[in-house]
Amino acid sequence: MSIHAVTLEEAMARLEAAQGERSVALFRHGTLVVKMYAPRGTDPQTPHSRDEIYVVAGGTGDFTSGATSVRFSKGDLLFAPAGVEHRFENFSDDFAVWVLFYGPEGGESD
Repeated sequence: MSIHAVTLEEAMARLEAAQGERSVALFRHGTLVVKMYAPRGTDPQTPHSRDEIYVVAGGTGDFTSGATSVRFSKGDLLFAPAGVEHRFENFSDDFAVWVLFYGPEGGESD
């Protein structure tokens, strides 16, 4: 298997080239899908059918998942289980996250 690498700069350039899109797919392997996500103004997400991990690439804000809210900043890792309402709020203009969707539909069991 060959190495696959995507820099933050490349990911942001691909997102910018998508003209108005909030996210862009960057890599797929098996059940794993990696995207760059950078909403502007508000985060209109609805629950997803698979588990997701976010790694904050830039910015600060609040992440709400279910009834819990936490403050985040660059470098933080956040988890959203499949089917759970979640969103980013009060985020800075430079906010962007790597998104990793993985596992089966409905999420993995504990």
